[in-house]
Amino acid sequence: MKVCVFCSSSNNIAERYKQSAFRFGQNLAGKGMTLVYGGATGGLMDAVAEGAKSGNGEIIGVIPEVIIKMNRLSALPTQQIIVNDMSERKKRLKHEADVFVVLPGGFGTLDEMFDVIASGTVGEHRKPLICINEDGFYSQLLDQIERMQTECFTPKNQNYKPVFVATPEECIEQISNMHTNK
Repeated sequence: MKVCVFCSSSNNIAERYKQSAFRFGQNLAGKGMTLVYGGATGGLMDAVAEGAKSGNGEIIGVIPEVIIKMNRLSALPTQQIIVNDMSERKKRLKHEADVFVVLPGGFGTLDEMFDVIASGTVGEHRKPLICINEDGFYSQLLDQIERMQTECFTPKNQNYKPVFVATPEECIEQISNMHTNK
């Protein structure tokens, strides 16, 4: 199973998020799952890939040329896919993945997450998306989603919904259950 992870590449974030991302990558590898991610250096991207590498996991990086020109190409992936731009990266990540996981992140992470949700909503894919709401990182986003549903900006019974969990371990359990129920 290929698990696409969207997450921060910032190095200026709290160490607890990096440790959590490392554990998540390590657990993915331990379950024999392949990490698919943005292929850049820094922040949670490095941490999740380092975790997967420490567990001898398979790692696929999908990186646009603009990020390579910024000297941010990671040496951690076992397979590196180079694409032209960020839009092509998102498209390729969606193609490669069996399931999507969102760790804490910034605008890029939110962009990738919302792209997956929007494309899933219109039926372009049926791949699950699990968002790790560690330490309440996405709690205000959950409030916004509820408001959008309450005020009828999105259907209450939408056919594609992200799943929110509290910990990386809970996320791994969800993915394992999906994999065994196929």
